[in-house]
Amino acid sequence: MQTNRSAPPATVTPVLVYPDVRAAVAWLEAAFGFGERVRIDDSHRAQLRVGSDGAVVVADAHHDQVAPSGGVVTQIVKVRVADVDAAFARARDFGARVVEKPTTWEYGERSCVLEDLAGHRWELTQTLRDTAPEEWGGVTVAPW
Repeated sequence: MQTNRSAPPATVTPVLVYPDVRAAVAWLEAAFGFGERVRIDDSHRAQLRVGSDGAVVVADAHHDQVAPSGGVVTQIVKVRVADVDAAFARARDFGARVVEKPTTWEYGERSCVLEDLAGHRWELTQTLRDTAPEEWGGVTVAPW
């Protein structure tokens, strides 16, 4: 696959709409430790690096693009972290609304869900152990 220094290298890149792009970038950097990579006009878009291989695009609200509202959840962005409890505390301390506190699940993950300043939901997850889906009631259809 060809690379392009003007586009995120991730296979899937969520584009999330915010009413204020610059405020969203500042908050995502402070609360989640993301890093701005490309800025497209101060109020239009920004590409953020998430960890070593992830990306998210912050886009402005315009035309039919609107930020979440009214408590309706249309997506959750899942981000793998090294220490979910530390990541949870950091985001909470920067004002993220706690939706679900860190919980250890039978499928080998520990995760939490937080809501950012515009209402987007973020699931932070940490792998605790390798668990076959069949151990907790899932079915392996095709291995990764």
